[in-house]
Amino acid sequence: MANGSRQAAWEFFGAELKRRRENVGITQVELGSRVFVSGGYIGQFEQAIRKPQLDVAQRIDEALQTDGIFERLWKRLINDRRYAEYFAKAAELERLATKICEFAPALVPGLLQTAGYARAVTLAMNAFAGDEYVDDKVSGRLDRQYILKDATRPVYWVVLHENVLRVPVGGPAVMADQLERVVAMARERKVLVQVLPYTAGAYALMTGSLKLMEFEDAPPTAYTEAVYSGNLLDDPAVVKHAYAAYDLIRAAALPPEASLALVESAAEDYRRCASTT
Repeated sequence: MANGSRQAAWEFFGAELKRRRENVGITQVELGSRVFVSGGYIGQFEQAIRKPQLDVAQRIDEALQTDGIFERLWKRLINDRRYAEYFAKAAELERLATKICEFAPALVPGLLQTAGYARAVTLAMNAFAGDEYVDDKVSGRLDRQYILKDATRPVYWVVLHENVLRVPVGGPAVMADQLERVVAMARERKVLVQVLPYTAGAYALMTGSLKLMEFEDAPPTAYTEAVYSGNLLDDPAVVKHAYAAYDLIRAAALPPEASLALVESAAEDYRRCASTT
């Protein structure tokens, strides 16, 4: 999984910095003096121990005459604002997963969101954000969805709490589009969808989101998320408990066809409401 991690991006930055520095025949100390940091700092950048600041990356470009490559790498690979810091590693692992199982207690998962739904969620959480910030977040969310379009897409299994169907995020038209997309993805067999109904009793009180990811050459991982925080769990005992919890939720959920019928019914209700407003 290392190639998909944020650490790998730092390592790429460092390796490229070392290669280009050596190509022009200067030492770490010499480069450091030109960009106003110590030679030791340059060594830490090259070993991916320390993350450079943007102004340092810009001065490195000037010193090595690299036409802005380190500034672009910093912005694209190291300081990608499209994902919250606590979610960035999970987003990277999604791309490597062979199987993803999610429980969504309140919102449609990002891998299934429409642009309209994603925008409504982003605005709700960032009421004073500028358009550029909102666009970045929505773009990042939609970009993640390419993994479901690839021929080698992961097995994807989602359990939606009935709350997801009933809370009108973005209004009736946005919700109709969103739920119709969920149904379409399920009908195309890109995702298996179940709904945990209110009638599930105590199981319907489950409130924490859960994402389980399996990989071809690494142990499984669990990711849980709360308000403005997330936890990536890889302790085998904890992951085992997370799988057991997911199995219980899945067992309490409606079967796939009954689940899709409920999602379709909710979508039709929203569509009728949108047409009368």
